Amino acid sequence: MTVRKEFLGRGWTFPFAFDAAKGGVAISEYEENIRQSITVILGTRPGERLTLPEFGCRIHELLFAPNTRATAAMVAYHVEQALKRWEPRIEVTGIQARPGEAGMLKVEVDYRIISTNSPQNLVYVLSNGSRR
Repeated sequence: MTVRKEFLGRGWTFPFAFDAAKGGVAISEYEENIRQSITVILGTRPGERLTLPEFGCRIHELLFAPNTRATAAMVAYHVEQALKRWEPRIEVTGIQARPGEAGMLKVEVDYRIISTNSPQNLVYVLSNGSRR
């Protein structure tokens, strides 16, 4: 049996790219489209998009804060709030943010795709004022 997933969404890949084989813009689909959407949300500072100034995640406000468990807890809070607001296709089931070496902060997001009840995980790393 083939599972149809069109309802999960499609869009241009992030980062933007061309598909040389098809001669057009590269497309992401389904679970990967949701994963890329989450990455865009977390990587966008509120105010960065002129037509949607509230879009994004406030973790960037904490990039130069001390790399402590308290900062990690604030990062986890901002990630959860941003995803609840901007990605309606998922339910966040857990977020762990941990300070690491050399100023790195590792954020693990566990989520469930609502329409398929499929559990997923994304790891997002902040380092030295920039995302990796």
